[in-house]
Amino acid sequence: MFFFPSSFGGREMMQYTEAASAAVEALYRGRRTSLSLRALYNKSVPLAKSPGQLSSASILENLLVHCAAAIAANDASRAQHCIWVLNNIAPPDGDPAQRLAAAILRALTARHAAAAAATPRAFSAVALAAFLDLTPLHRFGFTAANSAIVDAVQGLPVVHVVDFSTTHCMQMPTLIDALSSRREGPPYFKLTVATVTVLPPPRLAMSYEEIGRRLVDFARTRGVPMEFRALRSNAIDGFQALVEHLRLQQLVCHGEALVVNCQMKLHCVPERCRGEFLREVRRLNPKLVVLVEDDVDLGDGDLVTRLRAALNYLWVHYEASEAVMKRDREHRDWYEAEIYWKIENLLACEGTEKVERLEQKSKWVKRMKAVGFEGISFAEEAIAEVKTVLDEHATGWGMKMEEDGIVLTWKGHNVVFSTVWVPRLKGETSDYSP
Repeated sequence: MFFFPSSFGGREMMQYTEAASAAVEALYRGRRTSLSLRALYNKSVPLAKSPGQLSSASILENLLVHCAAAIAANDASRAQHCIWVLNNIAPPDGDPAQRLAAAILRALTARHAAAAAATPRAFSAVALAAFLDLTPLHRFGFTAANSAIVDAVQGLPVVHVVDFSTTHCMQMPTLIDALSSRREGPPYFKLTVATVTVLPPPRLAMSYEEIGRRLVDFARTRGVPMEFRALRSNAIDGFQALVEHLRLQQLVCHGEALVVNCQMKLHCVPERCRGEFLREVRRLNPKLVVLVEDDVDLGDGDLVTRLRAALNYLWVHYEASEAVMKRDREHRDWYEAEIYWKIENLLACEGTEKVERLEQKSKWVKRMKAVGFEGISFAEEAIAEVKTVLDEHATGWGMKMEEDGIVLTWKGHNVVFSTVWVPRLKGETSDYSP
């Protein structure tokens, strides 16, 4: 990627602005060369040697980086100059590359102006279900997890699932349905949900009390006796309140098969707390732990570093939305609004307000092994079910089998990983320290 040196000053900025203006004029006259998002934001793209040779594609990227650097340095004049040029090059209703650039620009502008964070849309239950079906981002993890859970608790009379997820129990009806059809009969099903103050989207216009009531009613229709509990707990301290509740409960409740289901939520736990949280989960001796997250490093570094990382990853979501929802503007806007929330949280927020602290699968695998877990493979039936889900979506989506789990891909690029874990037998050790 191109990096603007700190000495990039008046004359160079004037030349660069002239190049940007030429690109804007070319855009309006329809002379802009079409580039794929991957080429636009990939580090391997060759860069122009002088401002006059810059393409409109590299101008987008370079100006975003320069704008972020100016904002980080509190250089208001230079930041406003970049913002003005970018507003002309990156319309929010343009092609996928322009929409991504516009979203990043909006987040940078919010940071520059210290504006209040955007409020995500609150879905109805029906609309949320439709939203989750737009892409396999969530259903990929749901499907693999449910199959693994049903296998792990086969024959056990009491199943207690602790749900750390961001989709408001939308995974659970399918799991309840699967448990109801066990040969030995359904178990007594307990569901404990972690509710948090700062919750990444999607949002649901329904209380957890109502969610619990509906789930219990649904389970009753399937012949599954069910108990529901929602507990307020903060990701910022590693869900200490919920972990303490589970520890105390184990003193009086014996014979439960404990399953910890982590779907796109553990990245909200600060890095310094992740090892201790997982260590506490290991002490609970669960029957199974499911861990599903985005397979990317986005949380660390200064503003420019985070912006570069976002550009290298988030093109996937905009390209996928264009492929899947090109003629469905309403659903595309829903989807990209949720991605914007993540962009804004990553770039405009700091400290406890920043909850988008994503890490690659390799780091989570090392951490899980360090605290006493070992990964297990998904059964063939689980893999077949995931493939069936992917067949319902655009052809760009695929799956990779890896040693420590499975990975959802978009045109070969890693997007989301899904892994399952069991407590390691005593005597086995790991040489990694989280």
